[in-house]
Amino acid sequence: MGKVTGFLEFERDDRDYQPVEERVRHWREFVLPMPEPEVRQQAARCMDCGVPYCHGTGSTEPGTPGCPVNNQIPDWNDLVYKGNWEEAARNLHSTNNFPEVTGRVCPAPCEASCTLNIDDNPVAIKTIECAIADRAIDSGWIKPEPAPHKTGKKVAIVGSGPAGMACAQQLARAGHDVHVYERHAKAGGLMRYGIPDFKMEKNVVDIRVKQMEGEGVTFHYGAHVGGNLPAENLLKDYDAVALTGGAEAPRDLPIPGRDLKGIHFAMDFLPQQNRRVSGEDVGKVEPILATGKHVVVIGGGDTGSDCIGTSFRQGALSVTNFEIMPQPPERENKPLTWPNWPLKLRTSSSHEEGADRSFSVATQKFSGENGQVKVLHCAKIDDKFKPIPGTEFDIKADLVLLAMGFVHPVHEGMVKALGLALDPRGNVSADMSSYQTSLPKVFAAGDMRRGQSLVVWAIREGRQCAQAIDTFLMGTSLLPR
Repeated sequence: MGKVTGFLEFERDDRDYQPVEERVRHWREFVLPMPEPEVRQQAARCMDCGVPYCHGTGSTEPGTPGCPVNNQIPDWNDLVYKGNWEEAARNLHSTNNFPEVTGRVCPAPCEASCTLNIDDNPVAIKTIECAIADRAIDSGWIKPEPAPHKTGKKVAIVGSGPAGMACAQQLARAGHDVHVYERHAKAGGLMRYGIPDFKMEKNVVDIRVKQMEGEGVTFHYGAHVGGNLPAENLLKDYDAVALTGGAEAPRDLPIPGRDLKGIHFAMDFLPQQNRRVSGEDVGKVEPILATGKHVVVIGGGDTGSDCIGTSFRQGALSVTNFEIMPQPPERENKPLTWPNWPLKLRTSSSHEEGADRSFSVATQKFSGENGQVKVLHCAKIDDKFKPIPGTEFDIKADLVLLAMGFVHPVHEGMVKALGLALDPRGNVSADMSSYQTSLPKVFAAGDMRRGQSLVVWAIREGRQCAQAIDTFLMGTSLLPR
């Protein structure tokens, strides 16, 4: 695949960023696209490695090598190298409904499992994927693909995140009448309200919504199933229902002082700013702003990173990031970990904008003045997460953002109303074959079923759930898994 000797002739190169002092002044994407000749040269580095772990093993286990949606990476690398962009786009879209999203925000397990990563020089797969997807959009190749025949079956999708939108698009292309119910004002779920615009501008979501509407998908906004729309109504009105509402119950930090003002969940903070950027009404809620404040972000994952970048753009005086886990090694033990996803220190573009990071830190209590948080009382912890005597310290904070992950879907409302069985972690119980819940005509996919995970896993589950629903309705299915 690619040029036979390309990996010997060309070194790895990747997209550049705007300088920090420029990018923190705006909310637009700051990754600079790579010129076409350079993208093709990078694609030429894809080697005929025999066992291309990059496109996945088909395993359902987290942490397994390669791409969860089984992108045919060597194939479209070869097509890009040869300049056949349109065929590369067709190939890419055959496995991934939203490559312009994964090309921007996926952590790229494909690159970790690339054979060239044995030498820390993987093919720039994510950059090539994004280039293909953006070229498809710019060239007008993203058009509605309506089904030639209708089945007469109606399917409801609850939630319009990546799992719901992938599921809806696949089912519409199979000929079903698909209705997507979204409690917010616009479609996209975390793609729209969770991912900051500086990582992914929302026009890419709008393009897909328009395409899906052209394929016959109907979007219902402001429709909170289990809230202003009884969940039981969907069971009466539809032949099948897919629950793809995500895992939105955040992990809390129940320590003394938690009730002080100025302590917020990340997913109360980030959506507000996304709405401001898009001109959408923030609503009658307390504005959460980092402007002129000392900010502490608790949680070292992607959500915490997004809080850091957002805080800097809002004009925070300082941003400190605490992680309870110990600092990972700078480099992984390659012979031990490859081609699996390695544990190593990862520094995001937001961290590089000036955050002060500390690991193995536990916050023991909050204190404040006049009901407003002012100080975090912390300590370093050992490998058993016990405070180390003598390591206690205080840090000033006017705004604390809790970005410690999500524990399971919200149970109040739809899940309880339908009486759905849950797995031991509190997710909606359904297997990865039938995707059926404890109610035969109700299915679940994405984070609502598997728990907090990656956008690429949500897309995979949405596609597979669509194939399962199509089989349930029609007895057989031509949709891919």
